[in-house]
Amino acid sequence: MPKIHPGATLTPRFSDFLPAWLAQQPWYSGSGAPSPSPIGYFRFEDPAGAVGMETHLVSTGSERYQIPMSYRSAPIGKTALRPCDADALITTAEHSVLGTRWIYDAVADPVWRNELLRLVRNEKLSEPSGRHSSAPAYARGHRLTTSEAVTEPVIELNRSIRPGTRPGGRDVIGAVMGTWYPDGDEAPPVEGCLATVRRSEPSPVRP
Repeated sequence: MPKIHPGATLTPRFSDFLPAWLAQQPWYSGSGAPSPSPIGYFRFEDPAGAVGMETHLVSTGSERYQIPMSYRSAPIGKTALRPCDADALITTAEHSVLGTRWIYDAVADPVWRNELLRLVRNEKLSEPSGRHSSAPAYARGHRLTTSEAVTEPVIELNRSIRPGTRPGGRDVIGAVMGTWYPDGDEAPPVEGCLATVRRSEPSPVRP
């Protein structure tokens, strides 16, 4: 699994490139470039140890978003990307230990998709981020059916996260529920749905 490198730096920093990228997304409900503040992080582990995967939970005023990212040492091959994910590259950055990283919106990354489905199928808990300066955040998979595995399940990610949300619909086969601390780890945590796994194509992504 990818190793965490405490004290390593990234150039440009997340605070340098995420605001502009976030402002360009169709699910961003604000106007102008935001100033996202982190409220938590969690990670998925790549069994092959090649791809880093970290979800950033951020606050922009009254809205809170989840931004899953994958970090790679080379671009994702075009054949591995769906047509709708052709523009999934967020940026390239220099890691002080690992060198050049290609940073993707992880929903386009087949490794991230596989690990989210594994989290649901095995009802596992996400890995901690290793960031000591942040409030903890967690994602837990819930398998909601005991039927045979669906060949190509669809992941519907809730980009805007809200406390108390639950997955709904007859086609739901699994969910990822999140726990985070929007007001710091000394305040009570909240829980909401981060992603829903469905049998068939979902309705458009909720803002």
